[in-house]
Amino acid sequence: MNEYYFYGLAALMYLTTCWTFSAVRWFHTCGAPKERHQYIWPDRKLQCLIYLCPTILLPYIINPTSPSAWMLEKSYFPACYYFYCGVLLLCFFGSVKQWNQWKTVSWAATLIVVATMLVPALDAWLPSGILNTQGLRIWNYVILIESIIMMVYSGLAMWQVKHWMDEARDQNYSNPEDFPADYARRVWLAPILFTPLLWPAYIWDSPLMMAIDNVLLAASNILLLLNVMPAWRRKAILSSSEADITECHEEPTDDNKNEQIEQTAIEIEAYVKDQRAYLDCHLKIDDVVAHTHLGRTFVSLTFRRRFSSFANYVNSLRLAHYEQYQSEHPEETKESAALASGFSSYTAYYRAKKKLEDEGLSPNT
Repeated sequence: MNEYYFYGLAALMYLTTCWTFSAVRWFHTCGAPKERHQYIWPDRKLQCLIYLCPTILLPYIINPTSPSAWMLEKSYFPACYYFYCGVLLLCFFGSVKQWNQWKTVSWAATLIVVATMLVPALDAWLPSGILNTQGLRIWNYVILIESIIMMVYSGLAMWQVKHWMDEARDQNYSNPEDFPADYARRVWLAPILFTPLLWPAYIWDSPLMMAIDNVLLAASNILLLLNVMPAWRRKAILSSSEADITECHEEPTDDNKNEQIEQTAIEIEAYVKDQRAYLDCHLKIDDVVAHTHLGRTFVSLTFRRRFSSFANYVNSLRLAHYEQYQSEHPEETKESAALASGFSSYTAYYRAKKKLEDEGLSPNT
């Protein structure tokens, strides 16, 4: 009985860290994003909901000797964790990209998870239960099939994020927040890294292994909380991602191409400046290439030779627009002026201004 008390305590430890993470995620954020309900992490409500889902494991904490409660506990992680990882990867890194194309697949995955876990959850929560011994045995196979499907779903999410990471090497975003590449590299393999924790207890039907898993997963929640949520960490992630999103093309050295570069510069200015494309806060270099119908090599080279860089050029136009907008609309807040000038937030405006100043540039350069 003492060992079962330890098993329940380990599960409570994990559940407590999930509750804590959800509470901190809900209340702890910067003032400006909070006012607009916008965040640089996955959707706040979605992430809080995911971290509250382990609450269904309470029957195991209360009575770890119950076969029904144990069935729910051991099934939860392989059945749900891959799904959670897939949804968060697609939601976070797809928020400015093609998240919409994955919504249908994600909703289908949601229905599969809910339908699969509803039966063991009701069996554990209802006093009389709904499954007999044979039913529990059958449902083991149902959980196994569902878990494999969720592994495929999380694999698709990993593949998509990897694709976006590869794109980030060739695309120069005007707002680094559009795709934090450094953070993506650190978390996109999460489903694989957690696999050794998710399956042993289920395969060997071992409450001891499950207790160890609960402790390790609780520790991972705490580490995530300490390393990701503080404001300084958010700043570090975004700063590093900005440095990582660079051009990877070799610069042509043929002097005869200078004339083409000059012509390309005219086309770029006609689109980005004259047509005010810089007011699109998610403008990226591929948008310029697509609109001007020019070769990407020359567009990239032109930005480096004529305008310092794509991000510097676009943000210099935004900074000039910000100053003009404020002078013409003195009643507007700084946040509103930043949004009207093509920045994703006032923080993005401040960071762009500081970066140009540090490089000795001005909005009119």
